[in-house]
Amino acid sequence: GGLTAAGRERRESVRMQAAELFEQGIKPLEVALRLRVSGKSAYQWHQLWREGGVLALASRGPGGSRCRLSPRCLEKLAAYLEQGPAAHGWVEDQVWTAARVATLIGRKFHVSYSVSGATRLMHRIGFSPQVPARRVAERDERAVSVWKEATWAEVKEHGRPAGVTSASRTRQASPAGRPKDAPGAGAAAPRS
Repeated sequence: GGLTAAGRERRESVRMQAAELFEQGIKPLEVALRLRVSGKSAYQWHQLWREGGVLALASRGPGGSRCRLSPRCLEKLAAYLEQGPAAHGWVEDQVWTAARVATLIGRKFHVSYSVSGATRLMHRIGFSPQVPARRVAERDERAVSVWKEATWAEVKEHGRPAGVTSASRTRQASPAGRPKDAPGAGAAAPRS
């Protein structure tokens, strides 16, 4: 998400052109056609222009919330991440997860970040969270292959053989709760 500075300037330029057209008395739908924008945008800009003039259509800068860490703190965070997780207490593996980074930010800078916010912040400074590998370092590949060949073949369930399952069409029930083609479904059953 978000626009670059050049993208914001382009959009602001289009809004300023719209303001000039509004000043000439041109209706919002005609402005939309001329500037190749949606009618909804033209009507919103017209409303803003009537209430606040040309300045109401000026860009308000980048959207979204501002970063809560200063540029100096971002540099420090990058240095902490370069040191690795073990240097900051996570000795079980060498993986930076977004949750760990959020915790690290809280410990070092006393600022609370959500896991998703920590992920966005990591991307901003050139890092990405890592998914821990599921294989252990001590894995014995030979033992695994022997187990697969001998034990897994015996344990593995083969499922149902083809043709054992059954399927049939369902019949639409009549208001009386009987299938339409059941005896007496079309007429009332005789009483005894």
